[in-house]
Amino acid sequence: MTQENKPSILDGIEMGIGTWSWGDRLFWGFGDGYAEKDCEEAFHESVNSGIVLFDTAEVYGQGKSELMLGKLLKQSNQTLKIASKIMPFPYRVLKSSLRNALKHSLKRLGLEKIDLYQMHWPLPPLNVTRWMDRMAEVYEEGLISAIGVSNYNLEQTRAAHEQLKKHGLRLTSNQVEYHLLERRIETNGLMEYCREEGITIIAYSPLAMGMLTGKYTPENPPRGVRASQYNRAYLEKIQPLINSLARIGNDNNGKTAGQVALNWLICKAVIPIPGVKNLIQATQNLGALGWKLKPDDVAFLDDLSLKVTRD
Repeated sequence: MTQENKPSILDGIEMGIGTWSWGDRLFWGFGDGYAEKDCEEAFHESVNSGIVLFDTAEVYGQGKSELMLGKLLKQSNQTLKIASKIMPFPYRVLKSSLRNALKHSLKRLGLEKIDLYQMHWPLPPLNVTRWMDRMAEVYEEGLISAIGVSNYNLEQTRAAHEQLKKHGLRLTSNQVEYHLLERRIETNGLMEYCREEGITIIAYSPLAMGMLTGKYTPENPPRGVRASQYNRAYLEKIQPLINSLARIGNDNNGKTAGQVALNWLICKAVIPIPGVKNLIQATQNLGALGWKLKPDDVAFLDDLSLKVTRD
């Protein structure tokens, strides 16, 4: 069975939803300020508004994200596309390791097939080509519809794609951190290669963990793990960008800074997958769809963001 000449399962999708925060207590504080019911409301609002792609992983909430998503899939009569990931822990060296992890994900999701199955990180000891061989096996068994990777650099992405070609398959996607404050894929060759080869870039943390929404300021920095990455000094540095996002949003029928930041990604022909904890966040994210930034605004944000990103 060959996949190389088939349309991508991601064709026509402008934005998806990330579910990292679903069930995650350690990083996102699930149960403190939001609960399962909030995620359910966010899911239904997103689906009712036309969102079809939901991204999860076996490690999100130690499996709880997949369980929650699986429960919600049973409540929906829409045809959705589900993406999940395997974490290639160093102890997963046996040939059966990937298949076993996939089977557990399928059980939690209540599915017979996952639309897009991704390698979460390029961890040793097994190399990229070995993992792609195993991905090809479960594809041939009909357990997955497409193969993706996440956090792969240019060399690793090329190696994965070339190995899949030997099986008559192709690499569908690479999920990486990409937003106005993180643009290295534009200069290290990864974006160019993916475009040339028809590999879709899925942008996780598209709002820089909330920094691009304007919610956080030097006077109101984030707490927890994010506090060290986005400290008071850095928040001060990016204020010109946040202010410009708000101004451009006002010029586009009152869009928010976050909606402009998401639309900037859509204009870059990648698929952002913002996370949603509740109905309000879902509604805000959906406001990024149905319109497009002017090319001049995209170029302006391109230039400005380079001036305020880390040295």
